[in-house]
Parts: sequence; structure tokens; C-alpha cells
Amino acid sequence: MVSAVVILGLLGIIASFGLGLASKKFAVEVDPKVEAINEALPQANCGGCGYAGCINFAEAVAKGEAPPDGCVAGGDEVAKKVGEILGVEVSTGVRNVAVVKCSGTYDNCGIKFNYTGVKDCRAANTIAGGFKDCSYGCLGLGSCVKVCPFDAISMGENGLPVVNEDRCTGCGNCIKTCPRGIIELVPINRKVRVFCVSHDKGNIVKKLCKAGCIGCGRCERICPVNAAKVIDNLSTIDFNKCLNCGLCATVCPQKVIHDLNDENKPKAIIIEEKCVGCGKCERICPVNAITGELKKVHFIDKDKCIGCGLCIQNCPKDAIEFIL
Repeated sequence: MVSAVVILGLLGIIASFGLGLASKKFAVEVDPKVEAINEALPQANCGGCGYAGCINFAEAVAKGEAPPDGCVAGGDEVAKKVGEILGVEVSTGVRNVAVVKCSGTYDNCGIKFNYTGVKDCRAANTIAGGFKDCSYGCLGLGSCVKVCPFDAISMGENGLPVVNEDRCTGCGNCIKTCPRGIIELVPINRKVRVFCVSHDKGNIVKKLCKAGCIGCGRCERICPVNAAKVIDNLSTIDFNKCLNCGLCATVCPQKVIHDLNDENKPKAIIIEEKCVGCGKCERICPVNAITGELKKVHFIDKDKCIGCGLCIQNCPKDAIEFIL
């Protein structure tokens, strides 16, 4: 009995010694940069960077196969940390947030039939093209809510998802999950947005949804910089051109275009000592907020000014600026 115990003990010692040698011989060296980059990442493993997890992204960055600012969940702060680890300068920009482009609430859009299946938008969309009257509209079963790793999406009382832009990192998981493609990433500073994706003609839209885009073109006609366009019966906004002025929202008969700008929007003022009264600002103003005689100081009506900035861009004497 004693000898058996001794033998087992010796075998255990020999085995542990062998495992120790093997672990040293076959050990895989880890690049210290990979470890440092991985520690700087938020460990959300959201996949927004295009890799399976944070460690995979860290390895790709260390090898030069992925950009140091590729972590959408970490944003500018993480990008700067990764840049410091790599010894490179990383430029930061405006972050993107998810926008649910639908106005088909319970009150606005009817249903074709009562759906009693799995509470999943993808599953519901396979049954007769979905249960909503509008074949483009949000099904409201919360699939996007379930896949958001940052708790940035919740279901509103009106049956549509609500995005918390402070929490949203733009990882894109919700976009991949939505079977109807109604979620889009938008620069957070672009506050004039179209909340519809329907390409049906106006007469059909009116029958299906009280708040759908009817492609009337009013937004296109009033936009001072041609940023609003009706393409395939749907209003679209080119954010590279958009001034955030919100004029399109004021004329939209369906209230599909929303101006989410803060009420304390900047207003233009004229610096009297610089103004030469050339009149360019008056001619370019889309809301007739500027008046004045040639070669005399002009005046801007703050109540009319929409803060589009066209006057500032066109003033040859830099005599106009924004104030809050």
C-alpha cells in the first residue's frame, strides 16, 4: 500500500516536471504590442472592427493589417491610446451613430395579420413578407435591441426602437440584424434626417402609412445646397453637402424629415466695421433673413436666420460670424 502511494507520488512529480519543460519548449511568444493594444480596447467583442474579437483586432493592428482607429466601440479615446502604443499619430473625426429610419409607429402603420411566432424580426419577415402593411417598415420585435452589446437600443412605447446616441458606438450589429435594412449609421453631428425607407409611390404610401415619404420633392426644391434629393420615390440627404439648416423639415408634408438640432442653434451676425454692403449675403440667404442697401451695413434678422452658414461662406470680407 505504501509502495503504491510512493510510486504514484513519483509519477506525479515526473509528470509535472515534464509538463513544465513542455510548456517552456512549446510556448508561443506573445507580441507585447498585441497585449498592450488588447488592454486598451473596451473588450466588447462586438465585431464592429470587422474581426471576431478584440484580441483578433489587436493582433491585426500590431501586424499592420488593421488601422489603429478601427475600433468603433472605443472611439477617439481608444484610437489615440492605440496610436501611442504604435508610435503613430491617429486623426480623430466625427463618430457615427445608428438611426432607425422608420416612422411606422402603431398609430401610423397598420398590420396585415396578427403574428404569434418567434419574437424575432428576421423570423417574422419570412412569413408573408412580414405582418405590417408597409413592406419596408420596422417590425418592432426588438432583434436590434438583443444584439446591441452596449445597451444603446430600447423599444419605445410606439413600437419602434429608440437609439441612445450617448451609448451608441456605431458598431453596426443592429444593421446586420435588421432584415429590412432600415437602420443606418449617420454622423452624430448631422441632425437633419429622413425617417423612412419606402420606395413605393406616394399614393401607395398614403394607404399604408400616415407618416411615410411620398416623394413630393418639396425638400429638394427648398434645399439651398442641393443636399436633399428624391431618389426612387424617397427623400435622401447628402450629409457631405447638408448645412443642418432644417429647411427641408419645415416643408415636409408627412413630417418624415426631422430637424433634431438643439433649439439654441447658432445665428449669424454681421460685424459692422467689416461689412462693405456688397449684398452677396442678402442674395444668397434662402430665407430672406438679411436686408440692407448696397454699400451700407446689412442687417440679419435673428428670428428668421436658420444658421445655414451660406452667408458666412460667401462673405468676401469675413464680416459675418456665428453666435449662440
